[in-house]
Amino acid sequence: MRNETRGTIELTLAMVLSGTLGVFVVESGASPFEVVFFRCLFGAAALGAYSLLRGFFTGHGLTAKKLGLAALGGVFIVFNWVFLFEAYEATSISLATVVYHTQPFFLVLLGAVFMRERISGGKLGWLALAFVGLVLVSGVRPGDTASLKGLGFALAAAVLYALSTFVTKRITGVRPHLIALVQVLVGLPLLLPFADFGAVGGLGSGWAWLVGLGLIHTGLMYVLMYAAYAKLPTAKIAVLAFTYPAVAMGVDWAVYGHHIGLVQALGVPLIVLASLRVTLSGSRSGSRSDSGSRSGSRSDSGSRSGSAPAPVASPAPRTAGHVPEAASPVSTRAV
Repeated sequence: MRNETRGTIELTLAMVLSGTLGVFVVESGASPFEVVFFRCLFGAAALGAYSLLRGFFTGHGLTAKKLGLAALGGVFIVFNWVFLFEAYEATSISLATVVYHTQPFFLVLLGAVFMRERISGGKLGWLALAFVGLVLVSGVRPGDTASLKGLGFALAAAVLYALSTFVTKRITGVRPHLIALVQVLVGLPLLLPFADFGAVGGLGSGWAWLVGLGLIHTGLMYVLMYAAYAKLPTAKIAVLAFTYPAVAMGVDWAVYGHHIGLVQALGVPLIVLASLRVTLSGSRSGSRSDSGSRSGSRSDSGSRSGSAPAPVASPAPRTAGHVPEAASPVSTRAV
């Protein structure tokens, strides 16, 4: 089997698994804080065991600064999960997932605010198109407070996801599995004050869903994603990432009978198209920047002086003497 074909299968499977996450959250019967806490707990066990078996802790490449950045990204990613799962409860898995996919636009805005990156006229146009799609998808009517609340939770999750991406993409020379492990470990003390362990005592079969979230959606799914990144071009990664919302909408309809209306359906392709264009545009500019940096300096120090780091969605380098760059859980629009 060709390397790229195998990567395509791995990433597609990862995105399909990601699309089923909403069912695991709802069926667990636990509140979002408890769901995320146990996802972090079981996910840490899965990622830690895998990293240990693969020998990733040897020559890990973590420094105090990189560890701090990974931890900060973990704070954002953990509360991103909480808000997204709150959105599932307030609206539906379908609506929350589609709105959640406005993340690339918030990343563009963060770059403009903190890195003074110029937003081109083309990107502004795609941002405007995505906003139109968001208005159509929301389907919020006056007095529909539940939908408004869910929309707000999903947008908050998207902002936090973008913040995590913004921070984590600046970590180089560390295996993505270890960054993900740091992030879920951060979630344990972070969520401890919010978790009601008395409430989860009587979950019964709900525990199986919680364990699945950790082992399947945080262990297996991330391992598949990271394996695929090293085999695929960025453009293909960006396209395949949209398997996730497609599966999520299909599963939401098949299991819970939820579907979006005709007007809402008109907004979905607008958000998908705009998001894809902005993502691909960002990866092309990142590649040019990275290329310029390499031509200007052949130092193998693991840093890129004078240029912004390449996007985390870029495939990891396949060199024997250098560990792959960071590709955390925020590398694609998977949760």
